[in-house]
Formats: sequence, C-alpha cells, structure tokens
Amino acid sequence: MSEFVKEINGAELKEIIAKNDKVLVDFFATWCGPCKMLAPVLDKVAAKTEGVAFVKVDIDKNVDAASEFGVQVIPTLVLVEKGEEKARERGFVPESALEEFVRQ
Repeated sequence: MSEFVKEINGAELKEIIAKNDKVLVDFFATWCGPCKMLAPVLDKVAAKTEGVAFVKVDIDKNVDAASEFGVQVIPTLVLVEKGEEKARERGFVPESALEEFVRQ
C-alpha cells in the first residue's frame, strides 16, 4: 500500500469525508486488473497533489459503502467535495486525465 493512498473501510470513509474538504475515493477490488493498473497512477497523482485526501475502498470488504455510492463498475473514482459528490469516473484513468479530474 502507498503512503499517499490509504485503504479504509466504510465507517472510516464517512469520517474522512466529514474531516476533509476534498476526498478522492477509489472503489476497487483486489482481483480487478484495471484496478491494479490504476493503483500506481493514483499513487503518483496523490504524491504531488495537496489539499485532497486519497483513499481506497475494497468493494468486496465494504459492500455497504460501495452500494451507498452506487458503484456498479470498478474501478470507480468518486471525487467528494465538502461532503457532496462532485464527479465520478469509471474504469482506468491515465495520469494526465486523473490530474485533471482531481483539479475540478
């Protein structure tokens, strides 16, 4: 796991969203190929992005959180700002597109 992207559970997700103005949530599964491809890209962007909390939520361990966010495809990235979903991206996202997504 990365020092910049922390894997959390559903309860921690609510706390982190409440404590941070901007949160990028990566809903993933350990068996998902595109999720594995996205992980190092997410780490790179998280390492150079300030003011955004980057977290990962395993959908197999946190079914309720995935359901609450309506996750049907993985990976799904959800950008939450001030407690509200601002944007969503499904599937693998290249580094430049991920940087744009986070800057919204």
